[in-house]
Amino acid sequence: MNILVTGGAGFIGSNLVDRLVELGYTVIAIDNFLTGSRDNLNSKAIFYEEDIRNKDALDKIFEKHKPEYIFHTAAGYLVQSLENPQRDAEINIIGTINLIELSLKYKVKKIIYSNSGGASYGEPLEIPITEEHSIHPLTPYGASKYTAEMYLYMYSKNFGLKYTSLRYANVYGPRQNPKLEGGVISIFLNSFLKGESPIMRSDGTPTRDYVYVGDVVEANIMAMEKGECEGYHVATEIETSVLDLVKTMKKVLNTNLDVVRGPPRIGDPQRAVFSISKIKRAIGWQPKVALEEGIRKTVEWMKAI
Repeated sequence: MNILVTGGAGFIGSNLVDRLVELGYTVIAIDNFLTGSRDNLNSKAIFYEEDIRNKDALDKIFEKHKPEYIFHTAAGYLVQSLENPQRDAEINIIGTINLIELSLKYKVKKIIYSNSGGASYGEPLEIPITEEHSIHPLTPYGASKYTAEMYLYMYSKNFGLKYTSLRYANVYGPRQNPKLEGGVISIFLNSFLKGESPIMRSDGTPTRDYVYVGDVVEANIMAMEKGECEGYHVATEIETSVLDLVKTMKKVLNTNLDVVRGPPRIGDPQRAVFSISKIKRAIGWQPKVALEEGIRKTVEWMKAI
């Protein structure tokens, strides 16, 4: 079976490619290296350096390989969206529409879409956040990612497109780039391992829901067969403050270094933790890797590279 992974050299995409190859699928990976790295490429996957905004190039790839499933992990990133919201919209919205239209043309069985839970809801009105929570994104990235999910919904209703949208909490783990400002765990660990004090972009009280990339990959795999045409949180339902996160990192690293205060980041809500009742019920997924274990795995990878 041929499977296409967009963003196949990125953080989540490359981990997903590895797992799909391990399971015996023929994997076609696409990446333009906006955030991905050649070091992440799996030698057993077929790779194209291409941009999802280039529909003609995508058409040739679809025509040649006729993928049965698409895992759509390619996206802009939050900081870039603040600097260039036009490009962010082109990648996250136009790029997704290109994939949708080609999926219908080549009769793809299903698109599994990587969406952002944290960037979609804004400041939450309820904790834990459910999938029915109102959408009030505070960044162009959150707005464009959710808009793409609405295009998937519209095409499913009008043209029979099959999809599952996975709305991630704060994903962390091996291959997360500490230079993109999107992953506090990778950023802080990178600083600690260099013997430097990380810059905390808050007073330490904001909370997040941290989910390990290996668990995210398994949610994607399970969504191939379950979770029709709806959005589901991929999270842990565990609320962790930045200060508690730092304590866990310091314990794992056995360091006395501490963080230093910096200016807050635009668009960051004070609290975020997500209900996973829906994905447990519909897909049968639940997280397996606890935060301390996941941080240890991430540290082992960072020390090895």
